[in-house]
Amino acid sequence: MTDVSHIAPREKAEILAQALPYIRRFHGKTMVIKYGGNAMTDPELQADFAEDVVLLKLVGINPVVVHGGGPQIEQALNRLGKKGEFIQGMRVTDAETMEVVEWVLAGEVQQDIVGLIGQAGGKAVGLTGRDGGLIRARKLKMVDAKDPTKEHDVGQVGDIVQIDPSVVKALQDDQFIPVVSPIGFGEANESYNINADVVASKLAQVLQAEKLVLLTNTPGVLDKSGNLLTDLSAREIDELFEDGTISGGMLPKISGALEAAKGGVNAVHIIDGRVPHAMLLEILTDQAYGTMIRSH
Repeated sequence: MTDVSHIAPREKAEILAQALPYIRRFHGKTMVIKYGGNAMTDPELQADFAEDVVLLKLVGINPVVVHGGGPQIEQALNRLGKKGEFIQGMRVTDAETMEVVEWVLAGEVQQDIVGLIGQAGGKAVGLTGRDGGLIRARKLKMVDAKDPTKEHDVGQVGDIVQIDPSVVKALQDDQFIPVVSPIGFGEANESYNINADVVASKLAQVLQAEKLVLLTNTPGVLDKSGNLLTDLSAREIDELFEDGTISGGMLPKISGALEAAKGGVNAVHIIDGRVPHAMLLEILTDQAYGTMIRSH
């Protein structure tokens, strides 16, 4: 635990009181949190994240965690002597790679998160897309970015057909924190690797979540001079796409965020997972620790 003994009691009380209107406003609401980046690999930040999730649950907010695991998959493939291949930012997933993706995400990473939340005093349950028929998927058709007549075969990478949130709702009602691995299943029960940002965005829409929170390795959306843009509307985001301010690895993230904002999620937050307790600070205080995209 961080030492806070140097903070005067009155200031501590002020800080706690500041959270009250937010707790009142979000009580009983669902928040979908995409957990990835440094927050996921640095042990201290992992513990902070778990504490934040448990605190949100205890004050009556319903967090649902969707996790990634790119670096962990990369390490496992290296141990097997397989080289990761990417086309337009998507991991090419043959049958052997898919097996690795499943045991890393649904086995190792998901269970680590469930354990961390347990250690922080919460009760988490791990799910994949198969559990309760949560994520039905089909093979992703990837059209070439430069030549629309050309299609790339990226293997067992999935596109979401449908999300059935009943298993998530049942767990929430029972005081559990769902932890979802971004693996979907198809018509013939085959497995699909799905981008975690996409799963988080779609799940937030289906659950009609109050917020979608994306933890990243950047401070948020930056303008061309590198300053943080803290508050954006969906329309302003469209303009940033057009003038090229948003590009590269931020594109899929923001596209998902934008879709969620337009699809009924009140606010989407893109926050810096390298800041200890960034999530609590963003949700329960006046201070902005990232970019908030408003639905209107």
